[in-house]
Amino acid sequence: MDEIGKVISRYDEGYVGQSLRSLDDLNRFTGTFVRDVAEIYDCITRMRNIDRNPTGFNLDDAPILGLLTRIWKLLKEIVIYYEQDNAEIISILERPLIEAAVTAEYLLISDLVVIEDYRKCSYKDRLRILRELTEGSNFFETKAGKRLLASIQEKMDLEGFSEEDFKEQKRNNWKLQGKSFFDIFKEITNENLYKYTYGMMSESIHGSWNESMDWCLQKNDDSTFSVYPFYHKADVRYICPTLKFCNESYRLWLERIDCLDDNMTVVLDWIERVNTRIFIIFDQKYDGPNG
Repeated sequence: MDEIGKVISRYDEGYVGQSLRSLDDLNRFTGTFVRDVAEIYDCITRMRNIDRNPTGFNLDDAPILGLLTRIWKLLKEIVIYYEQDNAEIISILERPLIEAAVTAEYLLISDLVVIEDYRKCSYKDRLRILRELTEGSNFFETKAGKRLLASIQEKMDLEGFSEEDFKEQKRNNWKLQGKSFFDIFKEITNENLYKYTYGMMSESIHGSWNESMDWCLQKNDDSTFSVYPFYHKADVRYICPTLKFCNESYRLWLERIDCLDDNMTVVLDWIERVNTRIFIIFDQKYDGPNG
């Protein structure tokens, strides 16, 4: 696509080299780079082979396309907060982004049975709502209740599902193929990355005490705590490792929809190469707290 070519054309070696000389330059460059990567991902989700998909994508492809769209939308928001130097809000957005990226890649290497299971697993609470309707809940006499019920029924009708079609999902406790997110994660990438990335974002107790200590409190000299009312500054550590989870899903998607050519392979390889280069140079130059 012409839009992708225009983005890539700005990154000649002189521009990249000058942008990696100091930590300040590196951090500024990273925000620009990731914003452009999000635009490239956006463009990819709008690509299609008209012989394969004359109009749009069916229920075998659409769940993956939805996740890929969620990735670039979240990535664009992360860049906004990165440029505002707000690491705390980035940490909140990273979790659903990694969930979307890992799940999309898992679906892309799976068969149609798994994709249908993924779609069905999203109906857990919606089926509970339908059950409350049959039990005579007064909520469904309200306008809000009627709108919610109509929305659920419309989706189930679209997919041809009835309330009796979810026995396997119930047996698997509404987990995709009966697997935890960790099980899926380690099938996609190095399982050791889990505890350093998503694991710390998704601790067993929500509203984590460790997160409060990291972001919202400051320790006093007498070991008491006071409020920390400011946002922590962001650098490439809050954005480059997350981007590492995204690229392969878009490569597999282009292959799936018969749109992966040499040009797009070069673009996706370039994203990986620049992202890795940024992080390596940052690691060499950074000498902040704890080294």
